[in-house]
Amino acid sequence: MLRLLRLVFVLALAGAAAVVVANVIVLRGGRGSVEDAGEAPRAQVAIILGAGLDADGSPSSMLADRIAAGAELYRAGRVRRLIVSGDHGTVGYDEVDAMRRGLVERGVPDRVIFTDHAGFDTLDSMIRAKKVFGVESAVVVTQRFHVPRAVWLARRQGIEATGLIADRSGYGRQGRISQVREIVARTKAVMDVVAGAEPRFLGPPIDLDGDVSRSRCEPLRRSAGR
Repeated sequence: MLRLLRLVFVLALAGAAAVVVANVIVLRGGRGSVEDAGEAPRAQVAIILGAGLDADGSPSSMLADRIAAGAELYRAGRVRRLIVSGDHGTVGYDEVDAMRRGLVERGVPDRVIFTDHAGFDTLDSMIRAKKVFGVESAVVVTQRFHVPRAVWLARRQGIEATGLIADRSGYGRQGRISQVREIVARTKAVMDVVAGAEPRFLGPPIDLDGDVSRSRCEPLRRSAGR
């Protein structure tokens, strides 16, 4: 029994150390963000990441803030194109078009909004940004707690990335939960990169100087793919 307890203790220490190391890697490697859209560097695109929908299909408060920040970034002239990347795994759940509509309502021309319907997580979004959309430089729009991981994953794909912090309101309990979950998410991100994880879907290249309609598609079901 004593030997088993020692083994459990050693494994627990190793696990805790792995979490700490992974978080340090991501937090250091993902440095570089701004809070004001006007201070963001000029980039090829803005990548706006999904953050959930409310029961009525409208953007969650986090997602609404990301949409607003992305629109500010476009109006400030920092980017000429935007990619909205999120979960469109079923007909009834479509983060992507909710983001697109929100941007259009805020004055962003529909012709500059590209849609990534298979951004099921941050890693998928960044790999697809590089391999499908050919992104070289981007401003990644998300909340403060998420910026380091999103920027780090983008840079791991060879994208010159900066984060735009989209916190425009308080998120209450959901915000606190997200901050705690992010500790685990950073650890998983490092493990996925080390393991060479691939996105659930790729697909043919889409030219960011071409017609946005090529990026519009049907739902991509989560259950398919890997």
